[in-house]
Amino acid sequence: MAYKLSPKAAAAKKVRDLKAAKTAKRKAYKAHSQRERRKNPCKKGYDYDHEDGKCELIKKNRGNEGKGTKKEGKKTYKLKNSKKTKK
Repeated sequence: MAYKLSPKAAAAKKVRDLKAAKTAKRKAYKAHSQRERRKNPCKKGYDYDHEDGKCELIKKNRGNEGKGTKKEGKKTYKLKNSKKTKK
């Protein structure tokens, strides 16, 4: 669902989102996801779930299996079989 933002606010959000996406941790998540997807491609309509380490329906993978995302954070969200990342 798209946000209804003014052009100025949309531009500021674009800058913030890009900055967040380029952090070392986010780059590590993306690289891990790409490695796993290349090793074991998911079927159409499925997405790789970092928490469970397997492919799940996209609908199920969003929102932490119905628990929401508030409990996920830097301390509780760990990647399986990955190296430590810099903060």
